[in-house]
Amino acid sequence: YFYGTFPEDFTWGVSSSAYQIEGGWDADGKGPSIWDNFTHVPGNIKNNDTGDIACDSYHKVEEDIYLLRALGVKNYRFSLSWSRIFPSGRNNSINSHGVDYYNRLIDGLVANNITPVVTLYHWDLPQALQDIGGWESSELIDLFDSFADFCFQTFGDRVKFWITFNEPQVIAWVGYGVGSFPPNVNDPGTAPYRVAHILLKAHARVYHTYDDKYRGSQRGVIALCPNIEWAEPKTPSDPRDIEAADRYLQFLVGWFTHPIFKNGDYPEVMKWKVGNRSELQNLPSSRLPVFTAEEREYIRGTADVFCFNTYSSKIVTHATTRLRPFSYEYDQEVSAKVDSSWPSSAIADQRAVAWGLRRLLNWIKEEYGNPPIYIIENGVGIKTNSDVDDNTRIFYYKTYIDEALKAYKLDGVNLRGYNAWSFMDNFEWLNGYDPRFGLHQVDFDNPNRPRTPKRSAVYYAEIIRNNGIPLPKEDE
Repeated sequence: YFYGTFPEDFTWGVSSSAYQIEGGWDADGKGPSIWDNFTHVPGNIKNNDTGDIACDSYHKVEEDIYLLRALGVKNYRFSLSWSRIFPSGRNNSINSHGVDYYNRLIDGLVANNITPVVTLYHWDLPQALQDIGGWESSELIDLFDSFADFCFQTFGDRVKFWITFNEPQVIAWVGYGVGSFPPNVNDPGTAPYRVAHILLKAHARVYHTYDDKYRGSQRGVIALCPNIEWAEPKTPSDPRDIEAADRYLQFLVGWFTHPIFKNGDYPEVMKWKVGNRSELQNLPSSRLPVFTAEEREYIRGTADVFCFNTYSSKIVTHATTRLRPFSYEYDQEVSAKVDSSWPSSAIADQRAVAWGLRRLLNWIKEEYGNPPIYIIENGVGIKTNSDVDDNTRIFYYKTYIDEALKAYKLDGVNLRGYNAWSFMDNFEWLNGYDPRFGLHQVDFDNPNRPRTPKRSAVYYAEIIRNNGIPLPKEDE
């Protein structure tokens, strides 16, 4: 165990997302999103839960800010609901009530010295845009840019930290590959690559819009936020396992971060594997799309900081995979498992592996030239209705934050911020309200959705107050 503190300007925060906490799904002129419609179909979500009311944060701005102030956080990461601002997804349909809601939230945060960290897209695409093809349509590049432009113009005088996409790999793979998330496209071999291609272009477009029109006056930062789990080679002395672990990370993260932080293009190993396998599959060209020289130049360097979400780790080994059906998963030629000795949680493959975080931070440092790094989501889900005495969660945060501290203090990783997931119990996508991730408990059976701080909230507030884990007074 390592004692120490983070730098003075280190930013501590908590995170949430619009669909998971806001509720008010059709309040005051909000348009339907793909998640609204998906959750309204019985059988899609555990217990037939929906985000219709969720934590009712749409009606609880003051209450949420009060709790954030009590925690002592320096920042609050939340997302904007595109269809609450533009019900039809287009800027000819501005909903002033939605804009007012976000203005009240942002003003309240700023008044309490809490930095708003704002995600433009956290999975809840306006249904009207899904109807024209969703992220498979390059029309969305212009439409997303138009939405982002409006947000910069409207909120950018107070918002100085923007995230374009939350977990683009999940959008591409879970939405369009396995198809378990809306829009439920099950096309594992080609759609994820096509969608990722469009997401990268849309991200770059929005970055350049910010750069060209707003950065001079607003002076903010903008990035995207991939999901990463550390990949530990099963046999660290076996070069094939080391290569497999790196390949796993390149397919998971490098898919989006290699073009942005390196050379504007996909990782070599992705181009090689997908290209080679496409040839063996007798396809006329690679299933991985190609960027033009202009596009590579346009995409390269379109992030000011390196943000990511992380929950767990995997043990990775080389595997020979089948050529059919075509699949992004098979393309990787790896096998990724969890160790049964790792503590389990409410989400099957999210096990606590704190040491994986330090290794992951070092990998980002080496791979991308030690950029300023922000951990945007990190936390653990527990399956129980009441976990106010959540010692498991305290232990999770204690060990994970300690590994982050080692990476900063001992390894020289340029870590600038840490955000806990999540601010409060919320709608956990396909799992409904079963897994509890919150520092605050929410009573979903009570129409008022009262929030109660858990022990982990008190513990996290102490870490923030101490700016880390200083040596206890009696040990000094």
